[in-house]
Amino acid sequence: MLRYKLLHPHILNALGTAGHGSQILIADSNYPFSTGAPLQAEHVYLNLAPGIVSLPDVLRVLTDAIPVEAAHAIHPGGEDDPEIFGEYHQIMPEIEIQKLERFPFYDAARSQNTALVIATGERRTWACIILTIGVVEA
Repeated sequence: MLRYKLLHPHILNALGTAGHGSQILIADSNYPFSTGAPLQAEHVYLNLAPGIVSLPDVLRVLTDAIPVEAAHAIHPGGEDDPEIFGEYHQIMPEIEIQKLERFPFYDAARSQNTALVIATGERRTWACIILTIGVVEA
């Protein structure tokens, strides 16, 4: 038995086979999972019920497990950031969140570099983020 925060076997397997530059998509319950990510990516469905499991819950556990080099979040455009951006900054204060509007975000999520797709029960709109895995320093 692991004593680590991250226990999900499929997520552990996907992270173990991913590497520097691989991407992880964590998405809200509105995301088009069947068409919005590459088929070869590991797909993990944590959307048990509306609001369960939340995107910030998943983000906290993942950022404890992997180094994050970059983060790209879906954004509606305009001046105002979606509410969830505040939580992104709390969880990853050292990472500058790059903003992508809807269709450029979908294109980025469909990249062949996307190794893992996690569906959450997040109910807020504009709550999708792509993490790029960084390097583990020796």
